[in-house]
Amino acid sequence: MAKKETPKKADAAKTEAKEGSEVAPAMNILAQYVKDFSFENPNAPGSLRPRDKAPEINININVNPNAMSETDFEVELKLDAKATDGDEILFNVELVYAGIFRFTGMPQEMLQMAVLIEAPRLLFPFARQIMADATRNGSFPPLMIDPVDFAQLFQQRMAQQQETEGTA
Repeated sequence: MAKKETPKKADAAKTEAKEGSEVAPAMNILAQYVKDFSFENPNAPGSLRPRDKAPEINININVNPNAMSETDFEVELKLDAKATDGDEILFNVELVYAGIFRFTGMPQEMLQMAVLIEAPRLLFPFARQIMADATRNGSFPPLMIDPVDFAQLFQQRMAQQQETEGTA
């Protein structure tokens, strides 16, 4: 038979656990929103005609964090997509999708990775859907951007910073 703890003993155990431990790392999304958005179809209706080959699509992705306080950060996920057929621009889509995140109980080295990897990873599916809807609403097939490895982008960013600091 299991022994039941009295309420006093249970409360004392909880108090000891709180006093003996740090706050567990946590990330909360406080808001997410479209900060800037543009869809251009400069050569319509000519750009909508059937084509013999698929257009060339160039996609750029960037993450820009902005500290609002010690715990709160605005993280901007910037997506640019440009479709061309030779010299003709078929469409150009630019989106800045942002979120406000609160990070608590994180050591500094963990905080940087959370801001630049985990926050954009959570924003990406929403931004991807906005891009797909915009191209579809512009009478093109929906642009389904492949999943992004934000950890790899973070590593590239750190390597570039080290390179810049090394040459400065």
